[in-house]
Amino acid sequence: MPHTPMERLAQGQQRRKLMPRVDHATWNPKLRREDPLRLMQASMRGRVPKLVALKYERMAASPFGFFRGAVPVMAYDLSLLKTPGIAAQLCGDAHVRNLGAYAGPDGRLVFDINDFDETIAGPFEWDVKRMAASLVVAARGSHMRETDCREASQVFLEQYRTTMQALARLPVLEMARYQVHRLRSVATVGGILRMAQRATPAHTLAQLTEEKSAGAEKINSGKTKRSQQAERVFKTLPPVLTRVTGAMAEKVVASLGQYAKTLQPERRVFLEQYKPVDVAFKVVGTGSVGLRDYCVYMEGNGAKDPLFLQIKEEAEPGYAPYVGKVAGLEALPKREHQGQRVVNGERAMQVQSDPLLGWTTLEGREYLVRQLNDHKASINLDDLTPEGLMEYAEVCGELLARGHARSGSCMEIAGYLGRSERFDEAVVAFATAYADQTEADWKTLTAWMKKSGKTLPDKSNLAAHRH
Repeated sequence: MPHTPMERLAQGQQRRKLMPRVDHATWNPKLRREDPLRLMQASMRGRVPKLVALKYERMAASPFGFFRGAVPVMAYDLSLLKTPGIAAQLCGDAHVRNLGAYAGPDGRLVFDINDFDETIAGPFEWDVKRMAASLVVAARGSHMRETDCREASQVFLEQYRTTMQALARLPVLEMARYQVHRLRSVATVGGILRMAQRATPAHTLAQLTEEKSAGAEKINSGKTKRSQQAERVFKTLPPVLTRVTGAMAEKVVASLGQYAKTLQPERRVFLEQYKPVDVAFKVVGTGSVGLRDYCVYMEGNGAKDPLFLQIKEEAEPGYAPYVGKVAGLEALPKREHQGQRVVNGERAMQVQSDPLLGWTTLEGREYLVRQLNDHKASINLDDLTPEGLMEYAEVCGELLARGHARSGSCMEIAGYLGRSERFDEAVVAFATAYADQTEADWKTLTAWMKKSGKTLPDKSNLAAHRH
């Protein structure tokens, strides 16, 4: 691998011979040899059977809902295309709703990419193409003009390229610490940060739990006992939230012992001061529906010091079957714990991560552990204006470029992209064509569901699936 900055830059420029930038415009559905619905069905193996129908229902809600849930389909489609073979850590599920706010280690609010279930090392442009397509699909879903849809994608790509060029000129450690200081002045992001300010553990306590009188079962240090005073336990809001008691609750709590070993020592000390109170099973997102997701309600210095941990099952990422076949990329490391994979990818791409990020194993399945709803918030697409979308698209470009620069060869990517708009224009064309493909695949899904007699979503019930 070239070592000097100029060698890395030249290496990126040489990659244009493997794949000219204009070739990124290509998308042809005739390349497919796999049926997208069969790919989705294969991805459902191992999930909770009774929740599979719910995932299809959420995907059928809109083309954007389909896009969110269909990572296995797009991963396959991207693998059919040529690539220059420049690697970075992929978010894997790059789309407009997978950026959001959360609390950093010092308690201050951070806005960044915040979903890494599909993270893996792979061709950098796979993330770029998915984010660009998501902007078109989301804008169409908000009934914007086609010119606005394309412009949002163009703005994102220009910002990605110019940010990568700027980061390539910085000293390495300055690049790694690079902060986007203008976020609060961006109207859409400012609104998200204000929502996140209110999303405190106390707010989650009121939202997800209820008071129970004497006699309610309570999980505490792995044992079930009778409470003598009124206490709070998780609400039961099927199918989204269901209390877990008895032996299963004890297993969930016991898995925190293994999780604690994945934390830094000082953070382990903090965790030890919290005791488990109750456990629930929670349905989250769209792509993750059907995977096992437990929440543990804990208390530290009394009832006014709640902590909610999410123990989220992680499956093999949708890109895993394909990245090892990409010419020019280094061989993938041996298989790692899926929860650890997510933690490593998140830490690689984010400047600041959840201080309680870790992993565990439960009944032979691999889980990510993190805080639940700790000042978390994301964009509401229903309220988006064309002007707001353009501002937000710039932020998407800047943050994705930073994540790739931190985790890949910043100089090589910058060398490949160059200073012209060739790459930008090509990916806009791809994004528009792939948005058309997404709409066609969504129609195929809804037609299949109708033919199969499966339930199509009632829009009055869609609020439950938003993060």
